[in-house]
Order: sequence, then C-alpha cells, then structure tokens
Amino acid sequence: MKIIIVGSGNVGSTIAKQLSVEGHNITIIDTNEMAVRKICDGWDVMGIVGTGASIQILKDAGVEEADLLIAVTDSDEKNLLCCLMAKKAGAAHTIARVRNPEYRDEIDLIKNDLGLSMFVNPELSAAEEIARLLRFPSAIEIDTFARGRVDLLKFEVTKECPICGIALKDLHTVVKTNVLICIVERGNKVIVPRGDFTLWEGDKVSFVASSKKATQFFKEINLNQGRVRSCTIIGAGDTAFYLAQKLISDGVEVKIIERDKARCDAIAERLPGAVVIYGDGQDKGLLGEEGIKNTDSVVTLTNFDEANVMMSIYCKKVNPKAKLITKVHRSTYDDIIDDMNIGSIINPKLLAGEDMIKYVRSMQNSLGSNIETLYKMNSGRVEALEFKIKDNHEKIVGVPLMDIPLKKDVIICCIIHNGQIETPGGQSQILVGDTVIVVTTDTGFADISDILM
Repeated sequence: MKIIIVGSGNVGSTIAKQLSVEGHNITIIDTNEMAVRKICDGWDVMGIVGTGASIQILKDAGVEEADLLIAVTDSDEKNLLCCLMAKKAGAAHTIARVRNPEYRDEIDLIKNDLGLSMFVNPELSAAEEIARLLRFPSAIEIDTFARGRVDLLKFEVTKECPICGIALKDLHTVVKTNVLICIVERGNKVIVPRGDFTLWEGDKVSFVASSKKATQFFKEINLNQGRVRSCTIIGAGDTAFYLAQKLISDGVEVKIIERDKARCDAIAERLPGAVVIYGDGQDKGLLGEEGIKNTDSVVTLTNFDEANVMMSIYCKKVNPKAKLITKVHRSTYDDIIDDMNIGSIINPKLLAGEDMIKYVRSMQNSLGSNIETLYKMNSGRVEALEFKIKDNHEKIVGVPLMDIPLKKDVIICCIIHNGQIETPGGQSQILVGDTVIVVTTDTGFADISDILM
C-alpha cells in the first residue's frame, strides 16, 4: 500500500520503520531535513522536507493515490489539519495523533466531521496499559483481547514458584487452573514451547487466560499480590493525568509529584481526588517524606528516560515489594533495562505504533478475517493477534486444530465461541463468528490464513 506519514519524531519513525519492513510504499514528510534524511538513509522510505498541512507538499508526496495518511507531528491541531487536507486531496484513509485531554470528550465528533478513519493517543494508551498492570502486580506485561475479557500476561518464574522445574505437559499436576503458556523468554531466546519444555528460574513466561483464571493461576504459583491500593506517580504530564483519573475512579489512593509549579497547580485543580506535591521526584528526602517506602506502586512518568530509570532503581532499593512501572521512550535502552529488574517498562510510541499497524493490516486482509487487536512483544520479535472469523475457510473453519497445517512457530491460544472462552486442545474447532487469538514469532500476519504452512 502507498502510505504517507507526516512527522518524523519517535512515533513517526517507528511506524515508518515497521511498515517499510512489511513491504509498504512509505513517504515521510517533515520540516526537519536531518530527521527526514536519517530515516531515508536507514530504511526504504522516500522523504519530503516541508509541512504536511500544505496541499502542494501533499501532492508532491502523491496524496491523490495514497491508501493512507498518518499524521503524528507534535501538534494535535496540525495533525487534524493534515488529515483534512489529505482527505480533500483524495487520500483514501487518514489517521491523526490527538493527545490533548481537552479534546477527549469531543474526539468522536472531530473524527466524524473530518472523516478520520482513526485517531491515536499514545499517552492515553500508555495510561490504560499501566492501569492494567496495576490490576495484576505480579505481571510484567499485560495485553488485553476480546474487549477486556481475555488477557495475555507475562511473569517471571522465581525459584519459589511451584512450576519451576516442571515440564508444561505436567503443569496440571502442580496447578489446577487451566491456562495456556504460549511464549517463554529465556535469556536472549524467544521460544514457542511444546509439552516437553521445562520451565526454569528466570524464565519470562507469557500465558493467555480470562481475568478470573489469571488471578487463580497467580495465587496457585505463589505470585498473587492483590490489587494495588496506593500509587505514587512521579511526573504530571498527560499520561499521569489519564492514569490518575482511572486509578481514582477505581478507588486507588493517588499521589503525584511534579517539579513544575504551573503544571502542579493545573493538575491539582483538574484532579481534586489526588494528592499533588510540588517537588523534585529525584529528591530522596522528599520521596521519604511522602511515604515512598510504604506505597504499593511507583510509576515514573517524567519526560526524561534516564531520570525515570534512576528513580525506579532507587524505589526498588527502598521498597522492594512495590510494583514499579517506568516510562521509556527510546528502545535503544531495552537490553540494558531488561537486566535491571525494575518491573514493567512502558513505551508510548510503541503502543501507538501497534494500533496503526493493526489498522494497516486490517486494510490488507483478503479472506474475511479482520484483525481486531495486535500487540508486539519481546522487543518486536513476537506478535499476538486477535482475528474475527467472518467467512468460511476450508482449511481452518470446522477442522480440528490437530489437523490444521500450522506454521512452525504459531500457537492458537484462545477461541471465543458464542461468548464462551475456550482454552483450545487438539479436538477444538474454529467456526465462522468465532474470535481467535494467535501468538507467533513469524511476524507480519494480516489474515487468519497466514497461520497456515
């Protein structure tokens, strides 16, 4: 497909890279010549220096023949204007990044009036992800499917876990809850495990289950910590605002620490249910005074990756039992941070990228199975996808799973039939109307037929 991306920042460059790898014809527009050149030198991408709100620049980029325009500059208003101009010039579909909380209530109206196909809000997506993690403190990552009814959760096997040293085929002898383990990360290796695979201390394990079953499973393997009752948020940006709103509505005690006085006053006025502290979250004395040793969770959300990481390391030292969540924008830190054991890492640009890539692949599908949800895991090496089966497919529909010729590194984790969640076995069958969750290390699927050899 021909796709135009306006904006070469973190989100724009991430999307350009991924969509280029997947074989799309990508043109990126930005006023920053050096940023455009860097992306073009690194990937098979065409670049144009200029503003995406200019009809002439859009025409130079081939907007009349474009299947999709994605506007992800730092300005919400510019993104909306780019989409409006592109739509009038002939672009088939448009996506805008809209981050300002003040637009949240009007976003559906804006979407309809401007003919937007979709909007993305990285800060809101990050806040929703953090809220899910705080619901299951034992989990390192949580991805949600089937409108919140099914979760894909990652946790680390400890020496004390009863499943440590147990082969997957013998898991039922240790735990009664039926869950499906689909991915194991062991060191630098990502494995789609079979029944004879044995779990060891330090393995990072991903499994699929309903929220109820996930709670039961964590309890049985001695990792149940219960829902957090208090949360300290360091940094008062838009992600903090969205997160605090959610936590307060869920009955969690929220404390926000912010060093910018104007921002501190503004968020205190908009969030009367939170305790807002004016001060520097890197001040150990201040953290001590504000009860950092007793809080159930700490979320570091400043705009500085290094500061977030260092604050999380300190909080881990003084409060080892707290659930830690750290916001990091640059993926170049992934390998280093993974070895620091500072809990869950949130990268807003990657979350936004997942939503857009899902939309692009849904535009591509040809055999009547829509991608409802898409998540990238394990530094992009694994994808989890939710497909809605709309039409018959003779090699998949009505065929026992044991007889479907699946690709090597593909696992069908869950089938939802008439509202019932099924952990599939060899005799399970997929029917028209079902929702199917697939996990694979063979990335790039756009249709359910891609699971076949």
